[in-house]
Amino acid sequence: MAITTSITERLTAVKMNIAMACERVKRDPSEVRIVGVTKTHPAAVVKETLDAGLLDFGENRTQELLPKAAEIEAMGFTPRWHFVGHLQRNKVSQVLTRISTLHSLDSIRLANEIEHRSELLNRLSKTEAPPEALACYLEVNVSGEVSKEGVKPRQISELLQELNRYRYIEIVGLMTVAPFVRDPEEVRPVFRRLNELADTHGLNGLSMGMTDDYVVAIEEGATIVRLGRVLFGVRDY
Repeated sequence: MAITTSITERLTAVKMNIAMACERVKRDPSEVRIVGVTKTHPAAVVKETLDAGLLDFGENRTQELLPKAAEIEAMGFTPRWHFVGHLQRNKVSQVLTRISTLHSLDSIRLANEIEHRSELLNRLSKTEAPPEALACYLEVNVSGEVSKEGVKPRQISELLQELNRYRYIEIVGLMTVAPFVRDPEEVRPVFRRLNELADTHGLNGLSMGMTDDYVVAIEEGATIVRLGRVLFGVRDY
């Protein structure tokens, strides 16, 4: 898909859509953070987007995140990296020092690995400062799709109680990936349900909404949207 507008222009258009969605439901647009999902796009695109004013970027594969983050760092930039895909336990040690936020915490086994690796890093740092916790969204499979990752809604309470004791994990909210549909109105109930679940469990953060449905997600309370194609297009290989 060829896109003739610049990233700055597309980011401006997205922000306008967010502002209009917020106005419709009486929200402050500053409550919504944009994460630019740059998977398959080169570091040069990240730099251009940084120049356009976006600070948060998401990747879903360790093997792409690490070299891209290193390349951007070598240019003198330090964006906030978010891991938005399924994180394998054997990759935790590789991404911990790179990411600010994990959007896909979905098991105690993964939490245990994060805790263990974080403790090792803290010991190696030899600092007196208190340990810094990783901001995490608990991924919830609201729609019940077999192909989707995430915990069942009925598991949230038990998991949150367990995760409460971890030193290096801070649960900041819930995340979901809605089913792919042609009409985003069809997934409004999914977003609404995640909002209800977050409210029930005293959580404020809602990571939900992607290119095709982010406007509806914002109307239903999203505090962070993960946008790829609407900002960067489909990369030509």
